[in-house]
Amino acid sequence: MNTPFPFTAIVGQDNMKLALVLTAIDPKIGGVLVFGDRGTGKSTAIRAFADLLPPIKVVTGCPINSETHADVPSWVDTTTKKTQKINTPVVDLPLGISSDRITGALDIEYALVEGIKRFQTGLLAKANRGYLYIDEVNLLEDHLVDLLLDVAQSGENVVEREGLSIRHASRFILIGSGNPEEGELRPQLLDRFGLSVEVLTPDTVDERIEVIKRRDDYDKNPDEYAETWVKENRKLRNKIQKARKSLASITVDSKILEHCAQICIDLGSDGLRGELTLVRTARALAAYNGKDRVDLRHIKRIAPMALSHRLRRDPLDDAGSGTRVERSVQKIIG
Repeated sequence: MNTPFPFTAIVGQDNMKLALVLTAIDPKIGGVLVFGDRGTGKSTAIRAFADLLPPIKVVTGCPINSETHADVPSWVDTTTKKTQKINTPVVDLPLGISSDRITGALDIEYALVEGIKRFQTGLLAKANRGYLYIDEVNLLEDHLVDLLLDVAQSGENVVEREGLSIRHASRFILIGSGNPEEGELRPQLLDRFGLSVEVLTPDTVDERIEVIKRRDDYDKNPDEYAETWVKENRKLRNKIQKARKSLASITVDSKILEHCAQICIDLGSDGLRGELTLVRTARALAAYNGKDRVDLRHIKRIAPMALSHRLRRDPLDDAGSGTRVERSVQKIIG
């Protein structure tokens, strides 16, 4: 297996890196949508981030990565209580995949040979307690994106077909990336992602040179280069774990909630997902920064990534959605 590029060695792309970190602190924020130019390191960052995360404990032989024997579904044929540590799962979902491959289905070969019905797990089982990554998510069929978002939100995969009735935990963070030039997601689907960030090509000579240098050093000897960033990766990993522990104690006062509601009303955001995500993400950012309460700086920092993809198009306003959010935040908060 190739050594991933170190996450902390990625130059720039601060919004994308922050969005990934915040979802690791609080997975309830939801998925992350990363749109941007080709060749800007979207896939590299996501795979690097998964390698950064601490390993998880799983029951040996459990196909859904259960943490304890009590969590193992009844349909899984295992009696062992032994556990082992594995890397945080990162499952790639290819374009053109069928829904059976995603959710799981009847194992036809086993049924024909043995005459017994057996469930063959899909990608949703493998991704449990990890990440499900879709490159070019805007090219994936809408009904499959809808299916994935439904499971990501409920945390459970339900399969009822071919005489099977199967349920199993499927708690994962959905990461989608794509190039907007190749098509857009429907607004109903955009709203289901927790955060959305835009990744731009570096526009300064110094930044481009630094990217080239780091990538060239990595390509010469991936293992050796990764070793030079172990300390920085460990520091970030420890910071994420510390933030996870303090998350429940972070307070959000009524004034902050009022500001969040006012911003969403001013933007004309449909539903309440905007406010909920804004508050949840701000709390994760406060924990990440080592604070004990959410303040206005946290709201200002994460409002564009939490709200920009939820806005309706305004034919009378040429400004981008991120600019519109920043403008509204400035108007409400100052």
